[in-house]
Amino acid sequence: MEILAYIAAAIAAVAFVVLVVYLVITLKAARETLHNVAETLTSLEQQMQGVTSETTQLLAKTNKLADDMNQKSSKLNSLFNGFKGVGDTVTEFNQSLRDLTNSVAKAANKDPEKTTQAIKWGTTLMELWKKKNK
Repeated sequence: MEILAYIAAAIAAVAFVVLVVYLVITLKAARETLHNVAETLTSLEQQMQGVTSETTQLLAKTNKLADDMNQKSSKLNSLFNGFKGVGDTVTEFNQSLRDLTNSVAKAANKDPEKTTQAIKWGTTLMELWKKKNK
């Protein structure tokens, strides 16, 4: 029976050695995997820093562009206000011409003889001016 105890102890020792060998192999594989994961994370961190840097630069350029657009927009607003002023002036000028035309028409209707005389003198003056400029 003693031999059986030695054989059992030997089998247990061999099983323990095999278990330790497989445990060592498994731990080495796990170590390599963890090393690869660490390298991947380091690479990912560097790439993220690059992306963050580029994003910050892009944001700064976008802010500059927005400021430039706001400045140009305000300049255009003042330009359009100037155009509005010109339009108002033209409208007032047209109204003044209408008023003048109406007053001339009323005066012509009141005294047709003077109107005829004025037209004749105007025609004569225009002909003299044309002859002088030829």
